[in-house]
Amino acid sequence: MNLQSTDFELFGLPERFEQERAQLDQRWKELQKEAHPDRFAAHGAAAQRVAMQWSVRINEAYQRLKDPLRRAAYLCELRGAPIEAESNTAMPAAFLMQQMEWREALDEAVDAKTLEHLADEVGTARREAIARCQSLIDVDQQFSQAAQQVRALMFIARFERDIESRLDQLGQ
Repeated sequence: MNLQSTDFELFGLPERFEQERAQLDQRWKELQKEAHPDRFAAHGAAAQRVAMQWSVRINEAYQRLKDPLRRAAYLCELRGAPIEAESNTAMPAAFLMQQMEWREALDEAVDAKTLEHLADEVGTARREAIARCQSLIDVDQQFSQAAQQVRALMFIARFERDIESRLDQLGQ
C-alpha cells in the first residue's frame, strides 16, 4: 500500500462514479483488518504508528468513496476540474430560479405536510442530479460540467438540511 495512492487505487476499485456499495464496504473491512494497529503490536511502537496512519487513511478514503457527492467531487478533482465551491458559484439560470422558488416555499411553509412535500421535491431533484453526475463522469467524461453539477448538489444537500431543521423546529 502507498499513502499517495488515490482512494480508488487504495481500494482496488475502478476510477468511476458508479460503485457497488457492498463491494466498497467489504473492501473497507478487509483493509481495516490488514492495517489494524493491534496486528503490529509485536513490531513495536513505530510499526503501530504507521498502521494507525494507514487506518486513518483507509477511513478517510472510505468516507469519500461511500458518499456520492464527495465521490463525484473527488473524481472531478482527480480529473483536473476542481469544485472551487467558495469561489465559483456560477449556476445555470434555471437552477438559480429553482433555488429561489425552494427558498420561498421553505420560508412560507407553516406545517409539516408542506415541508415534507418540499423535501420530496428536493429529494427527487437530488436523485436526478446524482444521475446526471454519473452520466457526466462515467459516460461523457465531461468533468468541468460534472463539477458544476457537484456544486448544485452541494446546494441541494445544504437545502435538505435546512428543511430537516425546520421540520425539527415544528416537532418541538
